[in-house]
Amino acid sequence: MLKVAGQSLDCAYAGMRPPYTCTAYLGGIWPSMIKVLFVVLAGVLLSASVSLAQTATGETLMLKLPRASQHAMVSQRIGITDITINYHRPLANGRQIWGKVVPYGQVWRAGANENTTITFTDPVTIEGQSLDKGTYGLHMIPGESEWTVIFSKDANDWGSFTYKQDDDALRVKVKSQTAELHDALAYDFDDVKADSAVVTMRWEEVAVPVKVHVNVNEIVAASIRRQSHGLNQYYWEGWDDAAGYLLANKINLEDALKYEDQSIQAEERYDNLMSKSKILEAMGRAPDADSFRTKALDKANALQLYVYGRQLQGEKKQQEALAIYQSTAKKFPDFWTTHLGLARVYSAKGDFDSAVKEMKLSLKDAPDANKNALEAYAKRLEAKDDINK
Repeated sequence: MLKVAGQSLDCAYAGMRPPYTCTAYLGGIWPSMIKVLFVVLAGVLLSASVSLAQTATGETLMLKLPRASQHAMVSQRIGITDITINYHRPLANGRQIWGKVVPYGQVWRAGANENTTITFTDPVTIEGQSLDKGTYGLHMIPGESEWTVIFSKDANDWGSFTYKQDDDALRVKVKSQTAELHDALAYDFDDVKADSAVVTMRWEEVAVPVKVHVNVNEIVAASIRRQSHGLNQYYWEGWDDAAGYLLANKINLEDALKYEDQSIQAEERYDNLMSKSKILEAMGRAPDADSFRTKALDKANALQLYVYGRQLQGEKKQQEALAIYQSTAKKFPDFWTTHLGLARVYSAKGDFDSAVKEMKLSLKDAPDANKNALEAYAKRLEAKDDINK
């Protein structure tokens, strides 16, 4: 804290500027009184007792030393879009922040020291308004209940001293909320969902929430098209993953079918044949779906057939699942998942003695990682408890 002409200059709460431009920091505003005092203050700082290159907090323009307002970064991914806030954290230190240290109605740097910045790796919507990808200077105009949040195309300044409204990329108005005491300013990502999150600034006992929405499906679909031009185009896995995403989200099924065909062209496998069957089913092409499902099952190994049977059980298709387990026994009679599948068949029939026998045969050759689960199944079967339920 410095005093000039009897007036306190609080330069440290939001980070010192170089001493030749030290101001009373009031949200990035130069009060007229301070303009008058500026020449006097410059003379004080030029005295022999204070180095030109040193601030009142002890940091210099050359050396990396602790700052009163420490640096922080926080990030959140929504879909494949990264949002990153880069800021400094001033401390309240028992002061009345809102309406005093940071005045209402004036542009504030939304942090301390250099510009608080927010980066979006893809286009987003902020409180329902579109904003292109990029890095923005984040400023705010506090109000007693309504705040203006500013995304500036100028992201490389110190504080809000040189802020110009002409550089705004977007302004939105939001309602502030009361919050638990936060001595250090903080940014958090709240209410995170698959396609949105709330960016919240908290300081003292005030929270300022800003809703960010991402058009995840559109961005992912465009990203898939870009990625398919690289090495992924020569391998079946990438095309299959792309088709699987579109199918799971029930979008662009024609593209999904094309991607799956590309996967099959690269290497025909159980996985992509079964995926194509599911896409065709979703498109209402049942006969074609059945044809590719049969082709996929002909290529499946014992483990894949067991997993498919479990998927059918998860879909409440019990009889279809039991038929898969029985047919697997003819193709792969000695594999451990074959015995596990037969144990399920016998369990469903109430033949628990045969089920226990099959489970023990499964245990004999199963990987160690699976044995605890199989032992638990065996105990249930010995107690005549159907393991399919």
